[in-house]
Amino acid sequence: MTPDDLLRDFARTRASLDGEEVVYWWSGDVHSWAPGEPYRRLFGFEGVNVSRLLADEEEGGYQMLSREAAFYLDPATREILETWQEKPVVHVWNDPANLRLRPFPVPRTELGGQVCFSLEIPLSYPSPLPVADYPLNSADDTYRALELFQFFTPAEALAGGAPSVPAAMSWTRMSPWLPWMEQGQRPGGLTFHCRGAKLGSYTEVPERTRAYIAGRHPEFAHAPGKWTEPNETSWTYFRALHPRGNPQ
Repeated sequence: MTPDDLLRDFARTRASLDGEEVVYWWSGDVHSWAPGEPYRRLFGFEGVNVSRLLADEEEGGYQMLSREAAFYLDPATREILETWQEKPVVHVWNDPANLRLRPFPVPRTELGGQVCFSLEIPLSYPSPLPVADYPLNSADDTYRALELFQFFTPAEALAGGAPSVPAAMSWTRMSPWLPWMEQGQRPGGLTFHCRGAKLGSYTEVPERTRAYIAGRHPEFAHAPGKWTEPNETSWTYFRALHPRGNPQ
């Protein structure tokens, strides 16, 4: 398959070629690791991404416009947390979470009756939270993380001509401690391990999650209407909440 073919099939799996909104929902857990300490399941994690795909007429490929909300949960009760160790929890409100998709050899694996597209995304860039300004919240002046995605779709569906195909997904993320955890430069970090699926519509998102979004940021029920940048992240969102830093 050519890179154009691979991108088109991946785009049909991740989103929809007809520009309709596509909703992914996922659930999982967040584990901590640190030298000399046992691994701990600190949080449950649940989130939703609403996106739509536009053809990029100027540069080729696609623009994926999306918003993404995700929530840290009590690991036992699975209730949405408001505090952790007497610290306020800052949930994920990424608006936008946009992506430009260009033709490239998307890793594609045939697994019997399924096709898996896998993406490995190492991240390394200047941290939005310099240690000098955010000693309680930042581990390093360079932000480093690793995002690992897998998207699974039936081979039979992919062989057809539908603009969107059913899909399930898995996601693993290795990252530093979250800023609101106030771990400073303590060695260690977090591993997110989640799985989810492309839903038929936003109404299929669990009612508790839809109610939480509706009560705080109802715009997250829909994808953005146009391309904007830069993207929001947990680190930039925290900086917006604390623009003057958080000195010790």
